[in-house]
Amino acid sequence: MGEVAATMKIMPEGVDTDLDDLKNKLEAALPEGSSMYGSEIEPVAFGLKALKLVVLVGDLEGGTESVEEAFAAVPGVESVQVTDLGRPV
Repeated sequence: MGEVAATMKIMPEGVDTDLDDLKNKLEAALPEGSSMYGSEIEPVAFGLKALKLVVLVGDLEGGTESVEEAFAAVPGVESVQVTDLGRPV
């Protein structure tokens, strides 16, 4: 079994959301067998910023679903979207 790097775009509930705190909460919510590989803050519009996270998950059927569900349940998260899948470099 290999690993897949999933790039996820996390939209916060509002412009006043502390993205560093949100990132820590997301990292704590990661399901077993997945890990954070990298992150960056991406400007969206009108002061709103998104978190782009790269998460390593097992190369299994439905690999990112558990991570998406865990992230969506974190307070302060408006939406979770997988924007890219690939092998970690």
